[in-house]
Amino acid sequence: MDNINWKGILESLLFAAGDEGLSLKQIMTVMELEEFQAVELVEQLKQDYEMDNGRGIAIVELAGTYQLATKKDNSLYLKRLVESPGMSTLSQAALETLAIISYKQPITRIEIEEIRGVKTERPLQTLTSKGLIKEVGRANGAGRARLYGTTKEFLDYFGLKDIKELPPLPESTDNDFEQDDADLFFEKFQETMETSLDIE
Repeated sequence: MDNINWKGILESLLFAAGDEGLSLKQIMTVMELEEFQAVELVEQLKQDYEMDNGRGIAIVELAGTYQLATKKDNSLYLKRLVESPGMSTLSQAALETLAIISYKQPITRIEIEEIRGVKTERPLQTLTSKGLIKEVGRANGAGRARLYGTTKEFLDYFGLKDIKELPPLPESTDNDFEQDDADLFFEKFQETMETSLDIE
């Protein structure tokens, strides 16, 4: 694999991907690598992080994607950061996912991804771990996909007494939650939530 700084490129891609992470197929496609080359590259970068005690990040594999994550050795300081004032914020991906669930519940992961246009495993994990959403049943049909809905903690988190206090959805001529409507809604939702949270 010539003199191109492949590990540096992969590191940049993983950082840019954030919570969504990158699948092996995405790495292969973007970097124009064969599967064995992509696997070898990921393993090399993982080893670099693991062997360097001066680094605070590592590569982890979650829900079929590779992501940058903090090392467990630093968990004490990360806990302090999370518990510090002003750190109860949600990422844009998590906020968008939560917004869709709050209005379209009960809803499956596939339906959420159809609206957002991107993978949603990681935001769902984040929201579930925070207790903002939960599994509320199973969809009919093949696979019996999980149905997600919001929790009481969701209402408490955003200072709402009832789900009816959420801002209204934009009008749509075909009653579908189309992408243009979704974009407008996410903006409205975030503006409204900023009154109770310091979302940056």
